[in-house]
Amino acid sequence: MQGLTQNIIQALSELLSTARKVCIVVHTHPDGDAIGSGLAFMHYLREVQGKDACLVIPDEAPSTLSFLTSGEDIINAETETERASRAISESGLIAFLDLNEMHRCEAALPFVEKSDAPRLLIDHHAKPCTEGFDLAISRPDASSTCEILFFVLKALENGSMERIPAKALYNLMTGLTTDTNNFANSVGDSTLQVAGELIGAGVDRDDILGHLYHEDRPERLRANCDLAANHLTILPCGLAYIILTEEMSKAYGLLPGETDGLVNLPLSVKEVVVSIFLHEENGLFRVSIRSKRGWSARRIAEDHFHGGGHEMASGGKLRWPEDIASPDCAAAYIESIAARFLPNYKAVLQ
Repeated sequence: MQGLTQNIIQALSELLSTARKVCIVVHTHPDGDAIGSGLAFMHYLREVQGKDACLVIPDEAPSTLSFLTSGEDIINAETETERASRAISESGLIAFLDLNEMHRCEAALPFVEKSDAPRLLIDHHAKPCTEGFDLAISRPDASSTCEILFFVLKALENGSMERIPAKALYNLMTGLTTDTNNFANSVGDSTLQVAGELIGAGVDRDDILGHLYHEDRPERLRANCDLAANHLTILPCGLAYIILTEEMSKAYGLLPGETDGLVNLPLSVKEVVVSIFLHEENGLFRVSIRSKRGWSARRIAEDHFHGGGHEMASGGKLRWPEDIASPDCAAAYIESIAARFLPNYKAVLQ
């Protein structure tokens, strides 16, 4: 991988050599890339380097990733506060994966701030805040943190995959798949190289696809169909949006993570160039934004939703009363953004 120099790998090796215990921390609302990279690194550190490694997540992992998390000893900082605090305080190195700013580890942040252990960052998000990290491996041009970690682990193994655990490789392929929307977004030459090498090493990608896309509960299918049929708004300017309230989510019987990917659906419409999905949760809207090439999801996230991410795949938050007077004002807020962001787009929807 371009930029992954021998000096960086040497610095990483030195950090790892001085730590008997390593705590891996990922971003809040962990997705496939966060869980995949976190578990992959944990298994590598345990099985290859003999470290006492653990994975701390700020809150619950989505049910759709249970095929990865089942049977794994993962610490939830939101529900296991004492255990998370102890794990972080006892660590000789804290590795932050798949987050570009430390505050994105939310429930784990108070424990992190009390620790004086060295801090490692491995991430692919734009505009990383590297201050406070002893070593930052940041590659915003990469498809995923799993892609970066693949090259990091190979470099630590002098270019060989022989000792990297099969579980780690499987987790890397899962994160690579989810963060590219099954290789539909953010795919470069190195992304396909990683996928090819993982398959060549024996990773069963068909098994991963089966878990990700063929194990939905009926509740998820019904909810997604109803949201698309009755709660999808497509504006003449080319922006589409769906708003899911907490009340609606409970009525559908949805589990965490079961709306993941819904934001991509409106982009199947020819005239839609930007899709926004709002999910009410814990007193705010969590925002997912996707766009087609030539339209910046990241700009919308940064300018209007306290967020950021990739050019065509970003996220953020919408709060009330700070941003809007009440949840009922969310639709009008989005439409005001559309009027400013897409004023010259002349799509005519039939």
